[in-house]
Amino acid sequence: MHQLNAAAKLFRLASLACLLASAHARAYDHPFQDPALPTAQRIDNILSLMTVEEKIAALSTDSSVKRLGIPSFGSSEGIHGVVKRGNADKGLAAIPTTQFPQPPGMGETWNPSLVRAAGEIQGTEGRYITQNPKYNQPSMMLWGPQADLARDPRWGRTEEVYSEDPFLAGTMATAFVKGLQGDDPKYWRSAALLKHFLANSNENGRGNSSSDFDERLFWEYYAMPFRMGFEDGGARALMASYNAWNGTPMAVHPVLNSLVIGKWNAEVVSGDGGAVGNLVKLYKRYPDHKAAVVAAFKAGINQYLDKFKDEMQQAVTEGLVTEAELDTALRRKFQVTVRLGLIDPPEGNPYAAIKDGPEPWLSEKHQAQSLQIALESVVLLKNAGNALPLTKGKLKSIAVVGPLADSVHWDWYGGHPPHAVSPLDGIKAAAGPGVTINYASDNTDGAAVKAARASDVVVVVVGNDPTCGPNMAHDWTDAGTKPCADPGDGREGRDRETLALQQEQLVKLVHAANPNTVMVLVSSFPYTINWSQKNVPAIVHLAHSSQDEGTALARVLFGDYNPGGHLVSTWPASMQQLPPMMDYDIRHGRTYMYFKGKPLYPFGHGLSYTSFKYGKLRTSSPYLDAQGALTVDVDVTNTGKRTGDTVIQLYVSHPKSKVARPLRALAGFERVSLLAGASKTVHIPLKASQLAYWDAGRGAATVEAGPLKLMIGESSSNIKLSKELQVR
Repeated sequence: MHQLNAAAKLFRLASLACLLASAHARAYDHPFQDPALPTAQRIDNILSLMTVEEKIAALSTDSSVKRLGIPSFGSSEGIHGVVKRGNADKGLAAIPTTQFPQPPGMGETWNPSLVRAAGEIQGTEGRYITQNPKYNQPSMMLWGPQADLARDPRWGRTEEVYSEDPFLAGTMATAFVKGLQGDDPKYWRSAALLKHFLANSNENGRGNSSSDFDERLFWEYYAMPFRMGFEDGGARALMASYNAWNGTPMAVHPVLNSLVIGKWNAEVVSGDGGAVGNLVKLYKRYPDHKAAVVAAFKAGINQYLDKFKDEMQQAVTEGLVTEAELDTALRRKFQVTVRLGLIDPPEGNPYAAIKDGPEPWLSEKHQAQSLQIALESVVLLKNAGNALPLTKGKLKSIAVVGPLADSVHWDWYGGHPPHAVSPLDGIKAAAGPGVTINYASDNTDGAAVKAARASDVVVVVVGNDPTCGPNMAHDWTDAGTKPCADPGDGREGRDRETLALQQEQLVKLVHAANPNTVMVLVSSFPYTINWSQKNVPAIVHLAHSSQDEGTALARVLFGDYNPGGHLVSTWPASMQQLPPMMDYDIRHGRTYMYFKGKPLYPFGHGLSYTSFKYGKLRTSSPYLDAQGALTVDVDVTNTGKRTGDTVIQLYVSHPKSKVARPLRALAGFERVSLLAGASKTVHIPLKASQLAYWDAGRGAATVEAGPLKLMIGESSSNIKLSKELQVR
């Protein structure tokens, strides 16, 4: 009897298992819909069900297969906020999204955790716009971060990148990628696409110019932020740049297959808009568009922003591209679809619910984070005689003047914010009703001078126009964009002709009328403001396009927030200090690592309303193993009377290297906030692998044995402590 009962139980269990298996099988029309199957098996099933025409179509930014119910992950620009400015031709309304400072401003926070938070906010808003039925615009692949380097301050797109330093830029790019993609072990919040690979830092003639430099600079400088974004951040997509490297256009460069796909495991390699056409029209490398489309595809491109479908269909018909090759390209691309959970049930995906409730850009969390990033991005360049902060109780009137005083300027890769606070609005709100604000946008009919003379203090807000005019969308030519009216301005498609600030003339006028002048420079790039540095008591720098620009500025001016931002590029004293624009060998005097002469402001420069003392530089080990790591420890004390932030910067040099090395190179940093009188021991990690140089003979990174000089500074030229350490 016992045996019969046991047999009956086994039969019932087996029957139940069959029923469950049958129900499971019936739940999906196709195997690819089953999240329990291995990803490779699911993608193989997708490809087996697709027609050749569908496969070709999926090489666009629309990665959907509508017949199979596979949605597109879509795309959106996103280097400092999701860009949804609307498109009347396509019937798309503008969608407001959180707008952070331009990437140089985010870099000037020297706070990777804040940059990661910005990525998280941007990824969340991209998800919401994709999944909320009110918007329903696929925007899960966000084109950012910009991992290029600010090699030359004349570059028109300096506004898009974090720094001239590869370690700082790579650290920020890594943080932004992690914020975008999230930390769930299975699913991504959104997908990051790094741009533009590689060495894209000239605009004039960029469509067929060549960036020429050796393998050492490839590995040690230009590729470092991209490598960090992939290896440390987990990125799996990038966009190839317009330019060539050593004569070979990046859209067809073998390094895409050998390194980007072969070693970094990139799943989406995108061409840039117009890049394939340039291979024919400007490079004259291929006889027609079809040949260029095929060449880019063979080089690893599996996402086109150019016209390509008819040409690819013809190439397949002629046998120039096989269906198996299409499958290989799309197998990588559909990995992103799976990682985003687009073909999975919402259960188990922590990001699937980012579609319910009110718009996230209106949330207290997103708005508070936006303001914090704006605050930490402010750089105090000069503060003679403690001209700042302003004392509210002693001021009866303030002149707020300048062409940038009553606006927040959008840039080519910025969206529409839910709110925008101009410097004038921020100062009015912070000053309160008892203070008279005298505003003048310029000195027409002597307006700015009159306002300055009638006020206790002058705040003059000057800088550049990020689009250098209102018609950027219509100003394009084959050679880039038309010149800017102000030769000191630049933009995508146009490099700057000078580093002089044309609006410095207005600063001189108001300063002559009222020496109690504060200069606020809102700019995308460095300026040679030598006169202002010599004569104006206080100078503050901000990057463009933060929705909280005016609020952050006012809090700094009135001392409600102590500025702690630091510069991310060397500001030359003269353009004559720079090598020729197209000289990509940075060893000839570029960046703080090789700069010749005395800059106006060094890399890493930034002042505070308080003071700090550094002491007791030591390491966690008496030497550094060539395969190991240690921490560099330093004590820091706030010796002033205000709470404030300092950025401890660790630089290294190689006194006895066998090869030419930088004068010094950033190897670590930490932003620290301390109460007045408080102290803290800061631990900065240092890996031996960070010290490697590229040995072209061996084709490998090499860590040299020998002495290593450690330097702790408040900037690259203000070194407070140093110590020598042996690498073994």
